[in-house]
Amino acid sequence: MVARRGIARQPQVHLSHRSNWLRAAVLGANDGIVSTASLVLGVAAAGASSRAIVTAGIAGLAAGALSMAAGEYVSVSSQRDSEEADLRLEERELAGDPRGELRELSTIYEHRGLPPELAEQVAVQLSSGGALAAHARDELGLDEQRRARPLQAAWTSALAFSAGAALPLLAIGVTPASARAAVCVVVTLVALALLGDTGARLGGAPRLRATLRSLAWGAVAMAVTAGIGALVGTTAS
Repeated sequence: MVARRGIARQPQVHLSHRSNWLRAAVLGANDGIVSTASLVLGVAAAGASSRAIVTAGIAGLAAGALSMAAGEYVSVSSQRDSEEADLRLEERELAGDPRGELRELSTIYEHRGLPPELAEQVAVQLSSGGALAAHARDELGLDEQRRARPLQAAWTSALAFSAGAALPLLAIGVTPASARAAVCVVVTLVALALLGDTGARLGGAPRLRATLRSLAWGAVAMAVTAGIGALVGTTAS
């Protein structure tokens, strides 16, 4: 008999370790596309000149990128501070009651389905290689790969915002006045669709749902802002 050869399985690649920078990148790019497109469409609907529209768009790009960087750094730093406080507290508890903390770790593994004796062995083995790391991961849920990184979030968000904002700004800046609003809307929707699809692929999420979500909210934002711009322009005139 000829033995059947097994087909080698490709190892599955998990993508959740990308969550920190991917969240900042998608948020920044989406905000850059939607806010800048809405801004220039609103100013255009108010009847402003091409120069005024481009000036407003450039100002919005610069202000938005800096705001995103500052906001991400401050918010993620707060998260990092909270994580560090938990780690310091855990470190003090380990120094004051190591046996109690070992029992606590063993109980965690029991709740996850291990028999008591095996749970204790696992707790002892992992603690011998670094008790704080074991408690951080299994008690506090602080995996090192997913820890908050303020600087990474700040520069990722700022760069993504600038890249996203440049698309509608260029579209409305190089297009004749008669077609600039329509071209800007089309470019913005295409950019949002690509962003939703790319973000979903990088994160291993359903692509169609992410794309439709980006398109829907972007279209609503542009429509509302253009309507407000037209209303203000009419009232002011």
